[in-house]
Amino acid sequence: MSARFEIILLEQAVAFIESQPFKVRSKILQNMRMAQGKIDPVWFKKLRNEIWEFRTRYAGNQYRLLAFWDKTNRAKTIVIATHGFIKKRRTTDLKEINKAMKIREEYFNSEKK
Repeated sequence: MSARFEIILLEQAVAFIESQPFKVRSKILQNMRMAQGKIDPVWFKKLRNEIWEFRTRYAGNQYRLLAFWDKTNRAKTIVIATHGFIKKRRTTDLKEINKAMKIREEYFNSEKK
């Protein structure tokens, strides 16, 4: 299965993944690879305002990495993972979505310079 997009993990996303136990890290990375081949809401789902989430459920916990698309380069499509968290509620905390939106804004503002 060929990848539909490249994934770039920002520092906070890397730190979140590395802070998880080995089996959780493996499952998160496996689900991200699956999402690259087929956009399925089981692994990758749009939340709102151009923010998406990589989704992983393992041992009763819901792990999320928020992300956004960068399609400015016509040669390749990139998905930027901003940060991660363990989801505790039925809905994604607005604070987490706002954080991802702020990181997205900073990313595109720095790209234009």
